Amino acid sequence: MRILSTRIFCLFVFLLLAVDAFSHNGSIKGFVYNGDGRKPVEGASVYLKELKMSAVTDGFGAFFLKEVKEGKFSIVVSHVGFESIEETIKIEDGVTTDFVVYMFPAPVKINEVTINAKKELTLSSVSGIDLKSRPVNSSQDLLRLVPGMFISQHQGGGKAEQMFLRGFDVDHGTDVSLSVDGMPVNMVSHAHGQGYADAHFIISESVDKLDYGKGPYVMDKGNFATAGWVEYKTKNVLENSFVKAEAGMFGYVRTVAGVNLMDKTVGKSNQEAYVMGEYNYNNSYFDAPQNFNRFNVLGKYTNYLSENKILSLSLSGFSSGWDASGQIPQRAVDAGIISRFGKIDDESGKTSRYNANLQYYQKLNTHSYFKSNFYLSKYDFELFSNFTFYLEDTVNGDQIKQKDDRITTGYNASYTSNYSIGKLPVKTELGTGFRYDDTKGSELSHTKGMKTVLERLAYGDIRETNLFAYLNQSFFLTPQLVLNAGTRYDYFIHNYHNFLDADPQFVANKAGRFSPKAGLYYNYSDRARFYVNYGMGFHSNDTRIVAFQNSNSILPAANSVDVGAVFKPYSKLLLSSAVWMLDLQQEFVYVGDAAIVEPSGRSRRMGFDISARYDVFKWLYLDADFNYTDARARDEAAGENFIPLAAKITSIGGATFKLNKYFSTGLRFRHIGDRPANEDNTVVAKGYTVYDLVANYSRKSYEFGMQIQNLTNTQWNEAQFDTETRLRNEPAPVSEICFTPGTPFFIKFTAAYKF
Repeated sequence: MRILSTRIFCLFVFLLLAVDAFSHNGSIKGFVYNGDGRKPVEGASVYLKELKMSAVTDGFGAFFLKEVKEGKFSIVVSHVGFESIEETIKIEDGVTTDFVVYMFPAPVKINEVTINAKKELTLSSVSGIDLKSRPVNSSQDLLRLVPGMFISQHQGGGKAEQMFLRGFDVDHGTDVSLSVDGMPVNMVSHAHGQGYADAHFIISESVDKLDYGKGPYVMDKGNFATAGWVEYKTKNVLENSFVKAEAGMFGYVRTVAGVNLMDKTVGKSNQEAYVMGEYNYNNSYFDAPQNFNRFNVLGKYTNYLSENKILSLSLSGFSSGWDASGQIPQRAVDAGIISRFGKIDDESGKTSRYNANLQYYQKLNTHSYFKSNFYLSKYDFELFSNFTFYLEDTVNGDQIKQKDDRITTGYNASYTSNYSIGKLPVKTELGTGFRYDDTKGSELSHTKGMKTVLERLAYGDIRETNLFAYLNQSFFLTPQLVLNAGTRYDYFIHNYHNFLDADPQFVANKAGRFSPKAGLYYNYSDRARFYVNYGMGFHSNDTRIVAFQNSNSILPAANSVDVGAVFKPYSKLLLSSAVWMLDLQQEFVYVGDAAIVEPSGRSRRMGFDISARYDVFKWLYLDADFNYTDARARDEAAGENFIPLAAKITSIGGATFKLNKYFSTGLRFRHIGDRPANEDNTVVAKGYTVYDLVANYSRKSYEFGMQIQNLTNTQWNEAQFDTETRLRNEPAPVSEICFTPGTPFFIKFTAAYKF
């Protein structure tokens, strides 16, 4: 029997080899261009329907499919914002078939979203749709495109926004990683808080694409990418040169202009370049003028060195200054001491950032490429604020100054190769890089007015280095079943030179962490994907914490699992859903406002996300996102284990009406439910629902628009904290909600000229 079984097995292997020997296979080498001019279309999906084979175009608009059976097949090319193209292609044995296609821009449609094995596809697959169909006021507002993410502004546009995602009060960036063209936005060991991410230096009109994800599952996203990550990608060339002016209530004025200097579709140039500038001024809706102003400038140059090499250089800078009314206690409003839009103490700030980012992309052959970027930033920040008023100093008040002056430099490099092990298609990604921050005189001081320092609470130089490398393997087990697995290693070196001691101390600490990640997903035809992801991530602790208070807890880990699906019941409807859980080893944050550490131990967050995008008619587009999270501290007793400001329910959505090819309007909402403001939920941060209306009329050479924020004039609080404060001459401190009021009814108008 054993001999018979062996003979049958050998016969089976022989037949397989014979079939393989006599199979007739060819390949397809193709390029996808923008039909308006030979600009490559990156990220287009290429799908062979009968064979369920797929590819995605690279930075040159190129793709390559090998081991394609001989015969005639339907090939579909699609990309959000372009008309889909379907043609018949003939494959011959041993022949590489050339395929060139030109795609023409078109109104955004759901049927351009395709699901295939080669394309990374999670909830971020709809970012292109949302970016083109929602109102955009600033680069920070783009963060609202991330389903479940809410942002709140404390000081009228001057500071980085506070962020909320997946049950995290992210503060200003502790658990969400932001980047632009590979350059990090988050600031490690920042004077105002760990991971501080101010993206106001990005001009919203320069953004071409917004990629995002939830959880610590992406290999090239390291520090702070626990709850999620967002990456801005800027344009290489403008669709048109333009000038734009905006004006609205409360003294709001904004002007922006962009001019193409080079365009490779004109003449025989292989170069593209543009400059863009922005000025923003706003007194805002507070009783005291906020005097907010911001200058932005961006220049970007791209050189297509050859058919396989692209070099790009971006230079950008911004400077901003403002006054602020700060957070106010509810009792001061109830007693009539101030109005909802009043202030207790003067606050102000100023900040600037100047960046250089050099990007290089090289296609090595039909199946592999190399990309890298080197960046350098000069950053300054100074903020005067008072959160507790006369709690500690009943004579001078509790005003503090936070100051940050740093240079950041870094390098990212990655190599990607698609190849086969036998008949098994495989993709390998290798990456490495570093980041170095050098901060001079990082300061937290108790002050009086804007010049007198009463006491320095923290003062010293910070140097922080992050070295990293990662490996990711993708195995295409079948044309529809894909396994991803890999790991990332990060190594941190912390140095702190403390100036407050009589004999200044120099403290150094080092730590490393592996972050394994894996995912399995199955595509059903080109209409559905089912997936499971597991990943570890981390957020680093502030260097001052590492140096003096908890040197053994440098890189607290996050462990997370997602199980989800993305599917199209029919061509005009796209649905996404996920169930997830995330465990954080330690919520241990340096609180820059008070120069104290608040360790809160281990935590667990569980929840689910649901998203829908629906082209009801040619003139009506609907979208909605609903997110639920249960967040608890794991080491505290029941009833005392709430995580302050962790949102349980968030939802955004709206309707876009395309009345004709020139005129469109949209009605949008955002909702966040009540959430605990302290650990036992005895103090509650009230939720809110706000509606916005936008209308646009656009022709080839000009555009007019109108926005109404808070259409129903809802009274809502944007930032809310349970804070112990004492007003002047108050006999005892009081702990209650202190808040920054949200925007009342606000209308603005926009006019743009394109040339």
